Amino acid sequence: MRRYSSFFTQMVVLSAITLTGPQGVGECFATDAPNLLLIVADDLGYCDLGCYGGEISTPNLDRLADNGLRLTRFYSTGRCCPSRASILTGQYPHRVGIGHKVADLGRPGYRGRIPDDAVTIAQVLETADYRSFISGKWHIGTPDPTQNGFEEFYGTLISALTFWDPDHYLRMPAGRQARQYDKGEFYGTDAITDHAIDFLQLARSTPKQPWFLYVSYNAPHFPLQAPESDIAKYADRYSVGWDVLRDERLARMKELGIVPDATPLSPRSRYWNYGETKTGVNPPWDSLPEDRRKDLARRMAIYAAMVDRVDQNIGRIVDDLRRSEELDNTLIMFVSDNGACAEWDPFGFDIKSSNNNILHMGNKIEGMGGPGTHHSYGSGWANASNTPWRLQKHFNHEGGISSPCIIHWPGGRIRSGEIDDQPSHLIDLMPTLVEAAGATYNGSMKLPGQSLVSLMQHGERSPRTLFFEHQGNRAVHDGDWKLAALRDEPWELYNVTNDRTEMNDLAGKHPDLVRRLEQKWDEWADANYVTPLPQDYGVDYLRKVE
Repeated sequence: MRRYSSFFTQMVVLSAITLTGPQGVGECFATDAPNLLLIVADDLGYCDLGCYGGEISTPNLDRLADNGLRLTRFYSTGRCCPSRASILTGQYPHRVGIGHKVADLGRPGYRGRIPDDAVTIAQVLETADYRSFISGKWHIGTPDPTQNGFEEFYGTLISALTFWDPDHYLRMPAGRQARQYDKGEFYGTDAITDHAIDFLQLARSTPKQPWFLYVSYNAPHFPLQAPESDIAKYADRYSVGWDVLRDERLARMKELGIVPDATPLSPRSRYWNYGETKTGVNPPWDSLPEDRRKDLARRMAIYAAMVDRVDQNIGRIVDDLRRSEELDNTLIMFVSDNGACAEWDPFGFDIKSSNNNILHMGNKIEGMGGPGTHHSYGSGWANASNTPWRLQKHFNHEGGISSPCIIHWPGGRIRSGEIDDQPSHLIDLMPTLVEAAGATYNGSMKLPGQSLVSLMQHGERSPRTLFFEHQGNRAVHDGDWKLAALRDEPWELYNVTNDRTEMNDLAGKHPDLVRRLEQKWDEWADANYVTPLPQDYGVDYLRKVE
């Protein structure tokens, strides 16, 4: 555990009660049951936020971090919909049928929707009389979140295909009307926040009932689209390129205490091109032609603008809580669903997710990011967003599964201004929120996660083993050790206490440890419907070209 700034004055809790959580008797909290606000960003890299070492302006999240707790070894599943399955059910994603995406692959772990016996956090919180609302991205296969414990929903059932068209966003249950926007005034991130604040107003109509609000932003997931005023802030920032940016970010991460001072920068990452067997390594920035560098700098500027806009909107929600005098007694948790997205090569794609890139030159660069466009920013920038880790979304090396995690809750007497590097995972969110709420877990499946309440308050945590798999990429994290492998490649072994950048493979030196951890993974995979792995995932980028 490391502190980067002094403790802030802790809130004095006048009285407390003992709350019963899913594992038994919990901690003591403020008399009133806390409100719960869970905010999830989509494809946000590990160090994009200012409080994690990034240069993007995120003052609102930075303030929450300064007055709360930052976790630096918080893990996701490495992919959007599996992570959401874990967030909402507290289970490993295969256990509830979302081992891949939302298509049915005909196997229990890969049915593409959560089963009827999988209770969501909203349904569990009903045991403590909570009202639950969701604004944003759903993406767990079922067609209506209001049939899964949430009173109100606004957003998308899958990934956003545009941030500019209000017709792409849904309002549920049936008959509810979404806000109306004048032509040219709609932007998806803003609209998600508008409806989230509307839901808070609705929750306050029953002031004796606590609420749970799940705000699941589509940004900064592609398509890269943002208001021009936000893009302009970063128009000249990224001409330095991804090599310089990685060095700058790592230096700031060390200064903040996000990583140890001895942490090296991993080599430029590998990438896999869509629909091909072609792989490569991200090239040096200075090796690229000037026109290509200008195109790529614009892509990163749009991405940064999207992150900036998310932060602005989080500030709107926090201000609303402060005006309503609810901020101190609201447990706020912020995470990303996976590491930054490298799809599919250093140049990114255009029009749709595919092996399709357009080199924008001249005045066409200025139009990038507006209505009617569709871009990604590619593997080079994703590598920078995941500094200093290896690889990216889809993979189970650190760049794919490491997420920022900010926790803010003055009324819960959590540690303030601290940084904690103990391992935790998305499966921990359910038991954490249930304990904080004093709810009773009523699901038929045992929760594999651990509540973070003791860690939040005292830094205490029980030893544990964490497991990962996506598209044949796999890992197991056990104490100081991590076993990881790429699809169809052998296991690699790392001491992630000393080598979290995964640069010194020790598998050859410790074959007995490899076998022991592999057996653990095999047992977990069998118990959670991970194996046998599908032979066909139904996506082009996993089909080998003859």
